[in-house]
This record gives sequence, C-alpha cells and structure tokens, in this order.
Amino acid sequence: MNSRSLSAAFLLTLGLLPACQTTKPTTVATAVVPDVMKPIWQSDAYTLYPDRVVQGRHEARALSATELVSNYQSPVNDRQSPQVEFKFSINGKDNEMAAGLNHLLMAVPRAGGGAVETPPIVFGQRYVDTTPASADMYLAPNTPVRIRLDMRPVLAAFKKQGFYTTFKGDKLYQQDFKHVYIAGGTAPLSWDFDNLTNKPELEMTDANGDGIYEATLTLNQPAAAKTTAASWKKTINTDDFPQYSSDYPLADALYNLALEEARRAVEPDSTFRTGKEWAGVWTRDVSYSIILAQASLQPKVAMNSLMRKVSADGRIIQDTGTGGAYPCSTDRIVWATAAWEIYQATGDEAWLRKVYPIIRQSIADDRQNAYDPATGLVRGESSFLDWREQTYPRWMQPADIYQSETLGTNAVHYQANIVLAQMAAKLGDPGTAAQHKRQAETIKAGINRHLWQEEKGYYGQYLYGRTALTLSPRAEALGEALCVLFGVAEGERAQRVLARTPTTPYGISCIYPQIPGIPAYHNDAVWPFVQSFWALAAAQAGNEASLTESMAAIYRPAALFLTNKENFVARNGDFAGTQINSSNMLWSLSGSLGLVYKVLFGMQYQGERLVFRPFVPQAFAGQRRLTGFRYRKAVLDVDMSGFGNQIASITLDGQPLPDAAIPAGLSGRHKVSITLSSAAPAAQPVNRVPNAVAPETPAVTFAAQRLTWNALAGAKSYKVLKNAALLTSTVTLGFDVPAGPFAAYQVVAVDEAGRESFASEPLETGVVAVAPVQLETLAPKATQAYKGYSGKGFVEITPTLNKSLTIPVTVPETGLYAVDFRYANGNGPINTNNKCAFRTLRRGPALLGTVVLPQRGVEEWSNWGFSNPILVRLEKGTHPLTLAYEPANQNMNGEVNQAMLDYVRVKRVE
Repeated sequence: MNSRSLSAAFLLTLGLLPACQTTKPTTVATAVVPDVMKPIWQSDAYTLYPDRVVQGRHEARALSATELVSNYQSPVNDRQSPQVEFKFSINGKDNEMAAGLNHLLMAVPRAGGGAVETPPIVFGQRYVDTTPASADMYLAPNTPVRIRLDMRPVLAAFKKQGFYTTFKGDKLYQQDFKHVYIAGGTAPLSWDFDNLTNKPELEMTDANGDGIYEATLTLNQPAAAKTTAASWKKTINTDDFPQYSSDYPLADALYNLALEEARRAVEPDSTFRTGKEWAGVWTRDVSYSIILAQASLQPKVAMNSLMRKVSADGRIIQDTGTGGAYPCSTDRIVWATAAWEIYQATGDEAWLRKVYPIIRQSIADDRQNAYDPATGLVRGESSFLDWREQTYPRWMQPADIYQSETLGTNAVHYQANIVLAQMAAKLGDPGTAAQHKRQAETIKAGINRHLWQEEKGYYGQYLYGRTALTLSPRAEALGEALCVLFGVAEGERAQRVLARTPTTPYGISCIYPQIPGIPAYHNDAVWPFVQSFWALAAAQAGNEASLTESMAAIYRPAALFLTNKENFVARNGDFAGTQINSSNMLWSLSGSLGLVYKVLFGMQYQGERLVFRPFVPQAFAGQRRLTGFRYRKAVLDVDMSGFGNQIASITLDGQPLPDAAIPAGLSGRHKVSITLSSAAPAAQPVNRVPNAVAPETPAVTFAAQRLTWNALAGAKSYKVLKNAALLTSTVTLGFDVPAGPFAAYQVVAVDEAGRESFASEPLETGVVAVAPVQLETLAPKATQAYKGYSGKGFVEITPTLNKSLTIPVTVPETGLYAVDFRYANGNGPINTNNKCAFRTLRRGPALLGTVVLPQRGVEEWSNWGFSNPILVRLEKGTHPLTLAYEPANQNMNGEVNQAMLDYVRVKRVE
C-alpha cells in the first residue's frame, strides 16, 4: 500500500469505528442523492455505506469508480489455540477412530525449553496430552511439532493374517497399504482426508523401518499467512464492456473491478479460466457464470467454454468428482441452461442447432442412468457441493451419494428439461418439446412432494439412505434459490422460501446448520455466486429486505478483499479460513455483474425478447446508468431513477415501450429511460440466525435386539427412524427393537433449538438370507491376484470384457427385494477423477436400474464394498437378470469403465 492510501485507510477507520456499534440489523432509507455518512445496511457484523464498508477495525473505501483501498488483514493467525486436534490416516481415509474421537496435543513449550513432541501414539488408541496451559496462552508463531505414530500393531496384523481390521470392521489388505498421513484442524493440517494424498508434507515416514512413523510440522507460520492486496486501481481497458455508474461510489468501483477480473478470466485460447488458482474450464462453474452474466458480457468466450466441455461423441462432460464423477455427480446438465441463455442473448440459430442434440442426448442418458421413477426425482450429488464430507455424513460412500436425490441438482434438471422443450419448439420438434415439458413437470412435482418442508417453509437438502430414503432437513442455499428462480416454487411458496430460509451474519451459508468437525469450505461458508443467485431469487419473490442484505453480503467481501474470492468462512467472514480459495473467481465476479444486469436493471431474456423487471431496494435509491449493453443486434443505453420493483414509466428512444420488452429484431443503438414508482413493495421478513452447528451424527450399534449409541455433545433428544419414517423420540441412549421382518433403523440427534444431526448409517435387522450369486460361476474367473473376495474368485468387467452377464436370482417368497453387487474399483480415489464404473440392470427388456460401482481408492483392488441397491419386485422362483454395458453407461473417462465383481446380494425388504 502506498503512503497516501495507507493514511486514508487509517484515518477513515478511526473516524468510523462507532458506526458499527449496533445491536440489530436494519435497512436505512437514503435520499435520492445518498449521504455517504449514513449506512445503507448495518448489523453487528459490518456496516455498508455508499462509498465504503466497515467491519470492526477493517475498512474498504472507493476513492473513485476505478480505485479502492482496504486495510483488511485476516485474523486467521491471531490468537490461535495451542490445542491441536489430529488423527492418523491410512491411504488418505478417515479410518483410525470413530467420528468425534481425535488425538489432543498441547503445542506449548515444554519444561526446560524442550521441543513439542508426542510419544509414539498407537494407531487407533486415543492420545490426550495432559500438559497444562492457561486460558491466555496462544500458539506461538513458527512452532515446530514432532508427531510420532506407532504402526507396529497394524504391521503385525499384516504379517499374521494379511490384513488389518479398522474400527469400522473394514479389512485393509497389506497389498493395498500405500501411505500414512496425519490430518487435523490446525494449519498446515487439514481434515480433508480425501485430499491428503495431494499434500506430501502431511505424509508420515518410517526412516529406519522400526514401525514408528514420524512427521515434523511447523504450526502458525506467519510467512505462510494468506493476505490480500491493500489497494486496487483499474489497469486494464474494459471500455468495450457495458459501463455502469450510479450514486453509489462503492458499487461503481466493484462493478469495474468485476469487469477487469472478467477480462483476466479469459485464457489465450478464448475460454474462461475458472479462477486465479483454478486453470481450465469446469462445466458447472462456467455454466453458472454464463447464466449470471457472461452470456451477455462475453458470449463468444462463453460458447467456446461450453463446447470445451463436450465429449467427442456429443455428450456434456461431468466435472471430475465423487467416486469418479458421473453418475455419482449429475449436475453437468446445468450446461443446458447456460447454452439457452447464450442463444437468448445472441439470437444465434447456428449455436442453437449445435447445442440442441448435445442436450437431448445428455438428458436421454441421465433419464436412463439417474432418473428415479418412484419419486420423479433425479439421483446424484448436490450441484456444486462436490466435496463429500463437506455436505454428507461420513458414513455415506459414493454409491450412497449416487442414491441420494438432492435439491439443487433436481432444480437444474427441471430447468434443463424446460430449456430442451423450448429449444425443440423453436426448432420445429413438437414431440420432443411435449415429452420434456412433461418430464420437467414430473421433476417439479417430485421436488414439491418429497423435498418441501411445510413446517419450516423451505426445501430440505436431499433424500438419502439405502433401501429407504429420509429427508435431510438442512437448508441448501443454491437449491432453494434455483427453485424460486426457475419456478419450481411459485407464488406464496416462493415468498416463504425467501422469508424462512436461515441466513447467517455474513450471508447465506451453503448449508444450514453446519456440520460439526468439518472445516470451512462448503460447510460453514458463504459463496458469493450463491449469494448472487439468492439475490436474484429475492428480487423475483419481491423480498426487499433479503435483496438489500444480499447486495451488502456481495459487496462486503469484494471490497475488503479487493478481489472476487470464491468463498469465505460463514463464522467470521474471513477468506483465509477456508480449505481452498481463489481470487478472480469467475462465478463470483459474474454474480457481482449479475446484480447490475439482472437485479437492478432487471434484464431478463424471455425467448425472443429482452424484458426489464428492475428491482432497486429503497436503500439504493437514486440515479443509475448502464451504457453499451448488447442485445443481439442492438446496443442499449439505459437510464433509471427511483426505487422499488414497479415501473412508473419506460420509453425506448422517447416512445412508450409496451410490456417493458425489447423485441429481438431491434438493431442499432437505442436509449431506454426507466422511472421506478419509488414505492416500497410489501414488507417481507428475513430469517437472520446466528451461525450454528448441528449435533454430531450418532454411531449406532445393535445387539440382543437393542439399538445403542453414545451421548452426543449438545443433543437433548434422539429420533429413531424405521425405514426412513419416524418411529419414536427418546432422551435415552437406546431403543429395543422387536423381532420381525426386515427393517432399516437410523438415529438422529436433536439439540435444544431443534437442529438435527444427520441420520446414522442404516442398521438393518430381520434380514432373510438369500444365497448370494457367486459371479465366477457365471463367467470366467479373473486372473488378478487380489484379496478379500468370497467364494472361489471374482469377475472382471470392462466395456469389452463380460459386457453382458445373465444372472439367475432365486427368491423363496414373492416380495420386494434389494439387489446389489459386491465389487472393487481401484482406478482412482474416492473423491475425484472420472473412472466410476456403472452398468444397466434389466429383467428382459424392462429397465430395473443402474448399478453404480464408484472408485474406492488408488490401486486399492482388495478394497471391497457394495454398489447402490436396486429395489425389484420378484415373484417366488428364479429370475434371469441381465447386467450389461449399454451406450448410456459411458462414463466421463470414455475408456476405463472397469470393476471387479464378487457376488450379487439379494435381500427381501418388504
């Protein structure tokens, strides 16, 4: 920071500290020309003024429309606790001790000045350091810590029996033993088990081969502290982009900052870069960015980027993700809405004809692989929430995540079918149009039937489980917003979503309440692009208070950090406390621009016209101007005054503009003038809540016909579920289960405020044994020397090897059965890559479902688990089922679609 900027920031901070001493969030009306000394919005957390934002001792100010200064410093290294929680990990898995049980180390100087060092800690045995520490003792900068791990019991088990049994009862075979890591909550430690394999500094080594593994870490490194710039001044020419000006200097400067970062986000090959730290094109990131702003701002780059995410055979590419991506993750279809947005902005029919078959084929694949006829919903991971432990209970494997039916992903599938129907109608294909309009209505009905929570007034996060699905009551911000924006929630229901969904002090967190023991990223975090979609939803539902708060929540971080960060911690608003972050983030900057285009000026593409539906909160009343906005062959200069969401008058080149709609055929440069009514819409509430954490997920055991679990911190009662339905509530730590037919039990912990934990892993009772079908009796036995299989061997499947298997399944009684496969897939880690194997299961020509066989670990071919269960009604007797590789079963890798199959398991569930 130069001396001029430093002096200005310092003096302004001193002068405005009293402004943030308030106890209640409020919105404050301003005059036509705003008074820079009066807040626009304020809360206990921060205050927004027309030209600056103040958060405690931190302040950012717009010196002009092209210059910002900020004195923000991350508090992430200030006054850190010396208590360090950690666990050990074999192969990057959370496999040492149960959730909530961590080793505890006091990283404080030892008597006599000795180094901080642990004794050898036996893997699986909890260590608690008893070194005394006072309440005012903090973690010293650059504290070296030597951590020692005794792996001898694990190694002895390998030598004696060839495997080690983890606390979960899983067998870890010696040939699958690759690495030992340390995970934890104090940097450079991380609780992100799935990404430990990417952090060599956290790997423990046994230098002398004595079975004692060691790692030396340096904690609280000021030199490694994350920082942001102290000033920003425009240096890139963006005059060819639409220019914006208003009575609000901070908003103007942040718009210009976003324009400059939008230009920086274009790679030399004319595709979008996802963020400063994220090279390349990501399907969901670029699609959401195009919907927010880039279809209007940079349509050619948007086209290039979308086409980069199309496979050679004309299918949309799912980003790498959980268990090897598609179909565990299915939100690639948001690409369709982005493609339609580009067409509406440009009117390019060649583009429309290019993308139409891609979308049609991709939805056809999804209908076979992921659409659930029982609920009308679509299976697969929550859209963009693609980090398993950040939004799902720890017990859920990728196959379970495929089985889940999530809010945001269903919203984008609903809209994709609407888009395809509109494209088909435009291109003269009425049959396809009608088909996908019906499909969209089926998904919409499924969302409103199965995910809506009448008592809460917003949708639940997802359905999850195995043989029966229960609803997670957590709010999921992006999904809630998209349901309003796309019209899944209509009228009074849309207004209730905006009024009742919890929002935290720094914005709407991705989920609410938060998950205990999981660091900030999707959990305990606010993402500006999600906040922008929430702002769009607030405008559509007419909620002025929510819109004002959203605009403040978008402006605050961009101003203080002087860049559009990807995310920040919901707990304290800091960018540095999340697991991964990036500056110049494409969807964040696009959301900032979208506030101007889609909210304040309310520009909406409606097929073959551009409609103005502006919404200016009273707190942002005044004059504003947008020049050089391109709509197809027209260039628009728009002046607007007043506030509210009702247009008093609108003219095009001085003549009244019917329906406030620009026709698609307009060409040349034109002037639009809008005067708003300056009447506030009817007041609607906002559900502002403290950022809070739900109880931990119970770990339940079953013995002697009784379920038991341990007391959990903060839990006041426990719900017992039977086959996903509430059976009883209790304050005890057990429940007697009557003998009877098959049932799946789960337990949910509930705190005093009614916040619920995740349901525990389903525990099945009354299972009637049906002889498993050993697949090596039906096809040639595989020759690989893998361990842990049952029977006499296992079968390998690839796109060419055992492409189709006919499996005779014999059941003793007529009923509903769950059919799944014991399998191994060592083609990649559990959290990323693109080699998820999957196949189609049929009885004759009838489609029964998709068998998903996700990755289970890099080269871990003796790591066996079960696929998702498929529910099939079978008559007494023998039924030939066919497991086949079909064209729709092509994964995102395109070549490696491989798994080892041990046997078919059949359980009667009804």
